[in-house]
Formats: sequence, C-alpha cells, structure tokens
Amino acid sequence: MKRKRLTGEQIHAILKESESEFRTHELCRKYGISIDAFNNFQSKYAGLEVSELTKLYDLEDENRRLKGLVTELFLDNQVLKSKLLRN
Repeated sequence: MKRKRLTGEQIHAILKESESEFRTHELCRKYGISIDAFNNFQSKYAGLEVSELTKLYDLEDENRRLKGLVTELFLDNQVLKSKLLRN
C-alpha cells in the first residue's frame, strides 16, 4: 500500500485538535494515521504555525530530491571511473 502523505495544513489541524478535548486514538482513527505517526508529528511540529510547517515540509522534500540527485551523480561518477580504469 502506498504511503499517504499529509499536507502541512492537515498536520497543523491534527495538532490543534489534539490540544482540545479529542483523545489521541480518536484523532488517529479519524485521520487514518498511527499513534507513532501522531507522536512524531507532535515532537517535530508542535508549536509551529501553518506557514512555518509548510516551509519545513517543502524544505524536507527538496532535501530528499537533492539527496537523490547526489546519489545519481555519485553512481555516474563511479561508472565513468571504472570505464577509465578498464581502458
């Protein structure tokens, strides 16, 4: 099953609801997340506003993309080096 990715606004709404009288397991069931995911959201994003949360989410996505590019470039470099050594 493909992992569901929540937006910054959704995470912010979940954390705001958790401050009210909703219980954790009820929120997790409502949004279809695990209690561990909720605890991770709470430890990472508690106290952030929606705009800050969205920026952080975007930076994490860009960082993931850049790491992938670095990995591809490293592999290309290794292939080129191995071809040079064979000649």
